[in-house]
Amino acid sequence: MKIIADLCIVPMGVGASVSRYIREVRDIIDASGLSYEMHPNGTNIEGEMAAVTATVEACCAKLHDMGVGRIFCTMSFSTRNDKHQTMADKLASLA
Repeated sequence: MKIIADLCIVPMGVGASVSRYIREVRDIIDASGLSYEMHPNGTNIEGEMAAVTATVEACCAKLHDMGVGRIFCTMSFSTRNDKHQTMADKLASLA
């Protein structure tokens, strides 16, 4: 099932700056081959649900390997079965 997900991963207890951790998350998402767009408070990802959730799991595993003891994640997603729709399609429909 294809989804468009909005993901936010927050490493807890690592101080005010989390950029080194988010760079690792970005690299994992990029290597996944999924379409994605980062924004200031998270990342939009599109692809098969299994691939998206496996990528999120890999992100969390990497942060734990980096010594992060606790991670707070939120992910909301949408799916359609009446037509194929990408992130770009959704934005273009606003024009």
